[in-house]
Amino acid sequence: MNVLIKSAKIIDERYRDIHLKKRDILVKNGVIESIGIKLEAPSKTKIIDLKDLCVSVGWFDSSVSFGEPGFEERETIANGLYTAAKSGFTDIVLNPNTHPVPDCSSDISFLKNKAYGHAVGLHPLGAVTVKSEGKDLAELFDMKNTGAVGFYDYKRPIENANLLKIALQYAQGFNGLVHSFPLDLKIAGKGIVNESTVSTKLGLKGIPALAEELQIARDLYILEYTGGKLHIPCISTANSVKLVSDAKKKGLDVSCSVAVHNLHLFDDTLEEFDTNYKLLPPLRGKNDSKALIKGLKDGTIDFVTSDHTPIDVEGKRVEFDNADYGSIGLESVFGILNTLFDIEAVIGLLTKGRERYTLETPQLEKGEKANLTLFESTSEYKFTPKHIDSTSKNSAALYCAMKGSVYGIISNGQIII
Repeated sequence: MNVLIKSAKIIDERYRDIHLKKRDILVKNGVIESIGIKLEAPSKTKIIDLKDLCVSVGWFDSSVSFGEPGFEERETIANGLYTAAKSGFTDIVLNPNTHPVPDCSSDISFLKNKAYGHAVGLHPLGAVTVKSEGKDLAELFDMKNTGAVGFYDYKRPIENANLLKIALQYAQGFNGLVHSFPLDLKIAGKGIVNESTVSTKLGLKGIPALAEELQIARDLYILEYTGGKLHIPCISTANSVKLVSDAKKKGLDVSCSVAVHNLHLFDDTLEEFDTNYKLLPPLRGKNDSKALIKGLKDGTIDFVTSDHTPIDVEGKRVEFDNADYGSIGLESVFGILNTLFDIEAVIGLLTKGRERYTLETPQLEKGEKANLTLFESTSEYKFTPKHIDSTSKNSAALYCAMKGSVYGIISNGQIII
């Protein structure tokens, strides 16, 4: 694969000599051959010359669900990785949101083999407990050796505090990253949306912010006792940001993420009873959103995620109470972030996170493997079904204002434009 990218604005604050400057990039056999001004194209070279073209190192998403195995009608691995590529992502962390749940080394091998040869790198999470039932610890060490980058009972809290303690202690022996979803089920009860005046007005049972914050506080106390590495996926409240900030000041090895929809959508959208807005954690209030954005800016929140969760029509086209949680997000995350932050901050957020999962961070230098995202940052439009490549169409971002669009990626010796 030989390709010459013409006159692209490079966005990478690590390289001050080329950051925000237009350069040509020549890629030969999947490796960056040279970066310069007005490079000549060798024979049999594909030339990419696109309007308002920008280039950064490939983007990374820490929370993506597909469906295969078990829920192929939602999304197969092949189409999911294609969607990720079209959305600008060259690496994704795959949630254990399948049937069966990946809780042993053979399950991790299956996922890695299904993704082999694709342009996008798939990095699976294994379950913390057997079948994600919260009773017995899964085969963490074996899964780590087979390629699992962390451990997570997807969207299920580890209710047994002693089990979380043991998982954190055990995983230290091989530098494992344990995830704990922030939800106290007893406090949440039968709630399905954010507890607020909106939930009362609509007659929907609410999940109080306390349900998230109490779980985070408990988990952080356990982490302080055990040591180890803890990741808290998809926090959603202002006080959650403060709890994580205080823990980091103590020196605890904790990270957290936020789902992109919790940055720009609020619980008042629920007045339409659109099941695409039924999410977990639920949409919160505007003050929470402001705190989450501030947390991203000051580094308290480590990275933003699409929290891509395909759900088939049967899971969404039902009464709100009975609908499944989740929204797809890969296709819309860039366009949303680009309306909330300047482009340098957006790219900084989209390229963060690999280190936490002990993955190699791409370099934009001569002699390095080409791991690049191509995009433009100025067009304005509304996100519609025509922008969706996922098999499932359950997007909470439908008809939201977007800014900027993705052209594609160059990764793993492949071009997807």
